[in-house]
Amino acid sequence: MEQERHAVTGAFGYAGRYIAGQLLDEGFVVRTLTNAPRDLDPFGGRVEVRALDLRDASALTTSLQGVDVLYNTYWVRFNHARFGHAEAVENSLRLFAAARAAGVRRIVHVSITNPAEDSPFEYFRGKARLERALRESGLSYAILRPAVLFGGHDILVNNIAWMLRRFPVFGVFGDGAYRLDPIHVADLAHLAVRLGGSRENVITDAVGPESYSYRDLVVRIGEAIGRRRPMIRISPRLGHALGLAAGLAVRDVVITREEIGGLMAGLLHVTSTPLGTTSFSAWARDNGATLGLHYASELARRR
Repeated sequence: MEQERHAVTGAFGYAGRYIAGQLLDEGFVVRTLTNAPRDLDPFGGRVEVRALDLRDASALTTSLQGVDVLYNTYWVRFNHARFGHAEAVENSLRLFAAARAAGVRRIVHVSITNPAEDSPFEYFRGKARLERALRESGLSYAILRPAVLFGGHDILVNNIAWMLRRFPVFGVFGDGAYRLDPIHVADLAHLAVRLGGSRENVITDAVGPESYSYRDLVVRIGEAIGRRRPMIRISPRLGHALGLAAGLAVRDVVITREEIGGLMAGLLHVTSTPLGTTSFSAWARDNGATLGLHYASELARRR
């Protein structure tokens, strides 16, 4: 019997790399749709490489020929001169249409906790729009809704640690009591591959076993790296201004108004049963010696 072929968008990137690795471990033929250079391939040529040409429907369909399951991790974190949420939505719709045209059996799509088409935040509106499109596509689907990913080369947790290593105090937006539910990226990958093997249409939150207030998360990170800092309360406006200043120094977008707003609105927290098993606190302790030694740049990754 011929092996199933599973495709992953961005298998040389962050979450896609873990999903592709899990698929290889389970014996599947793996293809990636990516625009990353081949010298970034962490799999030694074991993954088939096709171009991720999101503006060419015909090329996308060709790249997906022979694929049984598609894992879609493609998205953009913020609006930028070179990319934006509206474009990411249109590109993803093209990807879904190409998958259907190519005969892909199932799509496993990475979304976000608490998406809503009437959200005040474009990020969450865009994710909700894509969920609806996938539900209405006629394809078999699984939609995963993670809040915050950690492990590997994550950005949020690493850069909080980076700041704690370099500054004597840490600014918290408002009271810091709003919650978030981190999940290890390997747990997300394991869940994605498990659901890729199902035929049931499912939408599920993907969170880990521990939930934290933002303030407590910063405390845990500080303890893990030996840099527990005093925390000061700052307004969202000041926090964004400080983020802009830091972004100029590191040539990146450190944080956006939307990210601050979504965080403070509690959109990275759910009350669902945890599906991840990796303890954030234990992971942070185990990785404290290296966590935050270097800044993780979103723009550098995209370049």
